[in-house]
Amino acid sequence: MSNVRQQVIVVGVNGSPASGAALSWAAEEARLRGARLHVVRVWDPARHAAPYAAVGATPTGEEEPASVLGGLAAAMRAEFGSVTPDGVTTELALGVPERVLVDRSVGASLLVLGVTSPAWLAGRSTGPVVRACLARARCPVVVIGDASGELVWPGRRPWTPSANAGTTRP
Repeated sequence: MSNVRQQVIVVGVNGSPASGAALSWAAEEARLRGARLHVVRVWDPARHAAPYAAVGATPTGEEEPASVLGGLAAAMRAEFGSVTPDGVTTELALGVPERVLVDRSVGASLLVLGVTSPAWLAGRSTGPVVRACLARARCPVVVIGDASGELVWPGRRPWTPSANAGTTRP
């Protein structure tokens, strides 16, 4: 009996172009490692839109959970098409994003996050979710920067974990 367990890569998504880039990167990395991929979308009902936001720009309390779930489904369709591959799981988690993601990092091989405008390029500090995960995650954290809405890494190959299990990067 083997004591080797399959690696798990956790990726946080929030509907931004950067989180889409993070999901793409994490999916490719999971494919290369033959790892499982766990996609997490955190919904914090305590966080509300700014009072100056346009009326109707944000969903009502009843519409918000459906909107968040729809956003997770859209991210999955954008990355994988209509069929989610084996080895990929999704989770809609309720709570504070930084706490949930740090919690999900326990036992993970990697935690992958996206940032819309890399703070280090603009001379700013990172956002609270990235800061908390970098400080407290229980596994290595990969931050994928996306200042323009375009992927920041070249080339994509189809997701085929069984065909590539045990392979390494060229």
